Amino acid sequence: MEARRLNVPPGLHRPSTDVELWLAGAGVAGEPSPDDLALLDADEQTRAARLHRPADRRLYVTAHALLRRLLGTRLDRDPAALRFVREPCAGCGAPHGRPALPGTPLHFSLSHSGECALVGLADRPLGVDLEALADDALIDDLSASLHPREHTELSALPPGPPRTTAFARCWTRKEAYLKGTGAGLTGEGLRDSLVGTGPIPHPLPGWALTDVHLPEGYAGACAVRLTA
Repeated sequence: MEARRLNVPPGLHRPSTDVELWLAGAGVAGEPSPDDLALLDADEQTRAARLHRPADRRLYVTAHALLRRLLGTRLDRDPAALRFVREPCAGCGAPHGRPALPGTPLHFSLSHSGECALVGLADRPLGVDLEALADDALIDDLSASLHPREHTELSALPPGPPRTTAFARCWTRKEAYLKGTGAGLTGEGLRDSLVGTGPIPHPLPGWALTDVHLPEGYAGACAVRLTA
């Protein structure tokens, strides 16, 4: 597994907020690393085994092993012994909200797509998202579910790189924010939250939202709540 710490964008720097962003690649094709797989709990190993494509399986294991190693280092605990829970859903209250570690103030978020994984750690709620750039057909399918202003902005762009980039910025910002709040990608959240499609994110009250510089072919974003 190859992992490197990313420079935190200036928009996330706050005197009382400690943020770490890490990027990992699944590396060469093949089955997951035995060392990575050994860190996962039974549920994670079951989810990995259900992934039919070896590349998807390897990326899942790589991403979750990285998260466990980072958390273990920050908390001085055995990565394999960490036990995650789900917070109550922001919408219905059921236990399928943001993942958490009981008894620690550390917050985390994980996203993976294509051949890369992005992990975020902070001392307050956060969300990260990483996506391989979508094609025009997928953009057509998804853009109508966005905020009306974002949909209008995308509709004004011709198919091709400018539109692809604008959609990727919007989608990763939105997903990072909704993961941070615990709302998830509900239709209401997609339509109501305005994050924008341009180079600078639209401000969200109470949150620091910024794009994350990633390898070519990927877009990413991070959202951090400004109060604990």
